[in-house]
Amino acid sequence: MNRNSLVLTGAVAAIAVAFSALALAASTPEINAGVEAALNRFYAQDPNHRELAHKASAILVFPSVTKAGAGVGGEYGEGALEVHGKTVAYYKVTGASAGATLGVARRSEVILFMTDAARDQFMNSKDWTIGVDAGVAIVRGAGAQYNSETLRKPVVAFVFGEKGLIADVSLEGAKVTKLTQ
Repeated sequence: MNRNSLVLTGAVAAIAVAFSALALAASTPEINAGVEAALNRFYAQDPNHRELAHKASAILVFPSVTKAGAGVGGEYGEGALEVHGKTVAYYKVTGASAGATLGVARRSEVILFMTDAARDQFMNSKDWTIGVDAGVAIVRGAGAQYNSETLRKPVVAFVFGEKGLIADVSLEGAKVTKLTQ
């Protein structure tokens, strides 16, 4: 085995170990508490967010998405889908990347399904890939400004509360799958 293969194997093993702890699903009360806290932080960032969320057909909240990597990276988070203020299902978000990824970071995500059609497409899919299955407008930072063009998209995703050493806040290619609770 050459040196590059050893480094790659070591990186994959390290990421697998790091994410194995995350792969244990949180309890529904833990997820619910995290969702409520994330929504409160989201609403506190901009007075228009509450009104925007009220107009949405559904809100998918991932209170804490962890991304880690050393050449090869991965991300994982658990959250809940709310329709008319009630939790209807629990989901996980996962993703993988290769390239210049080094470090660990956490962030929160609030994904607003602005139309019934976008919500229904999401709810009826087995796996939903952000940026592939729907036109998604991504707003970086809960206090960031967005324009009318952004609001015309059927799905508006907010990424905020980034903490850690990875500056990548891309949601493209992240896969959302329903949790069995």
